Amino acid sequence: MVAANLRPALTGVGPLLDRVQAELALTPAVAGLLTTLPLVAFAVVSPVVPRLAARWGPERLLGGALVVLAVGVAVRWVPAAIALFGGTVLIGAGIAVGNVLLPSLIKRDFPTRVGLLTSAYAAVMGGVAAVASGVAVPISRAVPGGWHTALGCWIVLALTAIVLWLPQLRTPRPRSEAVHTRRLPWGSALAWAVTAFMGLQSLGFYVVVTWLPQVFRDSGVTAGDAGWLLFLFQAVAVATGLVMPTMLRRARDQRAVAMLSSAVSLVGYLGLVAAPGWALLWSVVLGLGGGACLVLALAFLSLRAEDAIAAGALSAMAQSIGYLVAAAGPVAFGLLHTVSSGWQAPIMLMCVAAAGQVVVATVAGRGTVRPTRP
Repeated sequence: MVAANLRPALTGVGPLLDRVQAELALTPAVAGLLTTLPLVAFAVVSPVVPRLAARWGPERLLGGALVVLAVGVAVRWVPAAIALFGGTVLIGAGIAVGNVLLPSLIKRDFPTRVGLLTSAYAAVMGGVAAVASGVAVPISRAVPGGWHTALGCWIVLALTAIVLWLPQLRTPRPRSEAVHTRRLPWGSALAWAVTAFMGLQSLGFYVVVTWLPQVFRDSGVTAGDAGWLLFLFQAVAVATGLVMPTMLRRARDQRAVAMLSSAVSLVGYLGLVAAPGWALLWSVVLGLGGGACLVLALAFLSLRAEDAIAAGALSAMAQSIGYLVAAAGPVAFGLLHTVSSGWQAPIMLMCVAAAGQVVVATVAGRGTVRPTRP
């Protein structure tokens, strides 16, 4: 249920963006902040999560993050621009805590089933995100309040998660765990490889969910079909994530599967350049590569760490820098499209990013980050 809350408040915005922009009289640049602000919040909040978890305990911190997320969704229900952006910042801050803590908690509570549990929560996260994209417009048309209600309805999911998480707040933990923390592993080459892998796959995901429908529309696909192709991309990504535990169990390390998954994404981007009319095929290919890379990036946060505390530190570093990279991606992609008056240049940028991901996968897929003590 925590994982189910980590994406729908974000992915439900895109399909409604034109209505939000028209009703609130927002310029395209200002409206684009609704995508960028959560990623910036991820980058700012992630580095401080391990110390907050050490002070308050991960269970209490995660419960508090769910409350902040719920408040953000409620605030965004108010039909005013300041509420829309303020609520988005709160949502981003709450999600950032969940992003960092879930790999650490999986490492602590399920150390022998990291791949399975990571795949499970990634599938839930991606599945609910895909549903949120698909139902946003129908909800806005069917209920009073329009897009305000379509954005605010996700408070039901947040409140449900809070109620289900309450027993965890009473779970006793050793005092030593509550006060112990580690510095982020800034001096580790392996940690930087994991961070680069996280950043590059995140950049690819947010570029695709932001711009892929427009790329398809300009190649002759109708707006409705472009939306369903984006849903297909996310659905294939979820299905791919579900089969990843089997591949992770059979492999001695994750280098080969990480390189192959990154190469599949590269093929998808090259296909968009060479044959943009084959939209269905490239949606599937990008979903295959993106779904596998997401599970791998999340699993690396646990697999490359020696214990739960180290996993929290690595997660904070990788997600802080990674989401800064991701935040820049859609902006750079759009600017290249404007400057070049076409899609080839920005898609070639994604080809370069995917090729770089293949390279860093050779390092990120093996080894353990050496612990850094306070």
